[in-house]
Amino acid sequence: MPPLSHLLRRPGRLLPAVLPTVLPPVLRTLLPCSCVLCGGLGDAPVCPACTQAHVRDVQARCPCCANPAGAHDGARPCGACLAAPPAFDATVAACDYAVPVDALVLQLKFGARLALAPWMAQRLREAFLARAALPLPDVLCPVPLGPRRLVERGYNQALEVARPLAAALGIALAPRLAARQVETAAQSGVAPGERRRNVRGAFALAADARLAGMHVGVVDDVMTSGHTLDELAGVLKRAGAARVTNLVFARTPPH
Repeated sequence: MPPLSHLLRRPGRLLPAVLPTVLPPVLRTLLPCSCVLCGGLGDAPVCPACTQAHVRDVQARCPCCANPAGAHDGARPCGACLAAPPAFDATVAACDYAVPVDALVLQLKFGARLALAPWMAQRLREAFLARAALPLPDVLCPVPLGPRRLVERGYNQALEVARPLAAALGIALAPRLAARQVETAAQSGVAPGERRRNVRGAFALAADARLAGMHVGVVDDVMTSGHTLDELAGVLKRAGAARVTNLVFARTPPH
């Protein structure tokens, strides 16, 4: 391979052809990435060792809500989902929302560490493919932010995860399929008993949405009580969606 300086001076079509091969290792050398958790240098925002230690999800989960389940109960819905079935049909979670993973979610959501979003999408892809019997959604829909919060933050962390996830799974992305028509309070600041009421009527679909018979995947960074996802799934189902699957990076364990 000729030296980079020589390639940059050469005219014609060679430069565009070699840039994808030459530039990544050069950029990694000049601008190394450090692991958010341990500080070690590498190619990703979270190094392989920390990923293996903290985001390797091996526990059984309820296939519907992704809450932890007994070792022999992971193939059937938990008691809570049987007693009060949610509007969504399944949930895939890459890991629990616990130390130190919670710091990653907070840095993406409030610290603009957008490099974490593709890394989270890759973990979600792995978690989804591990559920071999789960059908692939027809389209991915990120949980929308309200206009005020979107202006304050400058981005929607759910969309930042959904975009690379859609590409990795080969699924269409519908970033404007749903909108938050009510500027609700953040669920994290609402008492658990009030969270369902807080998001009631919060979502509306685009006027041209055509969902009859479709399987919609709803993407979010973290799932806590599940009320936000349940509300959005209900709106999607009433619009004709046949199935709704949640894809969340982290799941808050029940207290």
